[in-house]
Amino acid sequence: MSGVRARWLPAIAGTSCFPELNVRTYVVCGGKPGVYFFSLDAANRLAVKAARLFYHLPYFYADMRSDDTEAEIVYRSKRRQNEAEFEGRYRPLGAVNRRSSATLEHWLTERYCLYTTVNTSVYRGEIHHEPWPLQDAEAEIRVNSMAQAAGISLPDTQPLLHFARRLDVLIWPLRRI
Repeated sequence: MSGVRARWLPAIAGTSCFPELNVRTYVVCGGKPGVYFFSLDAANRLAVKAARLFYHLPYFYADMRSDDTEAEIVYRSKRRQNEAEFEGRYRPLGAVNRRSSATLEHWLTERYCLYTTVNTSVYRGEIHHEPWPLQDAEAEIRVNSMAQAAGISLPDTQPLLHFARRLDVLIWPLRRI
C-alpha cells in the first residue's frame, strides 16, 4: 500500500507506505458484488488501528517485508498476535491483459465495494478503481498459514495467480445496509 491517507490530508512520511496482505472472499449483498475480508495484515500500527476503528475490518499488525526487484517480489509476513504467516516470491509472466467481462478474472477483480459486519449489522464501503491491469503470474510459496488462521482450509489445487504493479483505489465511509 502506498499513498494511504485521508482525502483531506497530505500523506504523512512513515505512515502512508507499508506492506499489506489479506484473506478475502467474494460476496454479493443486495445484488451488489463486493469483497469480505477474513483478515488483513499490515506493517503499520496506525493503519491497523484506524481501519479497525473506522471500517471495522479485521486488521492485524504484522512484521512484514516486501523486496521488489525487476524480476520478482519476495514477500514475508508474520502476524504478531498468533502464528499466521506467509513467505513466498511471485512474478508476472507476461504483459498486462485487460480481461473481458465474461472472464473469471473480471468477476474476481471488478468489485467496487467491501462488506464488513458489526454485531449483527452489515456495512458496505464503496470503492472506486480503474479496471485491474492484470498480468498472469507464478509464485513459489514456502509458508502460508494465513487462511488456516482464519479457519479456512485451502484446497490442494494449483492456485489461480495474477499480478498488478499498481492500482489506485478510493474508499468512502461505511454505510449500514
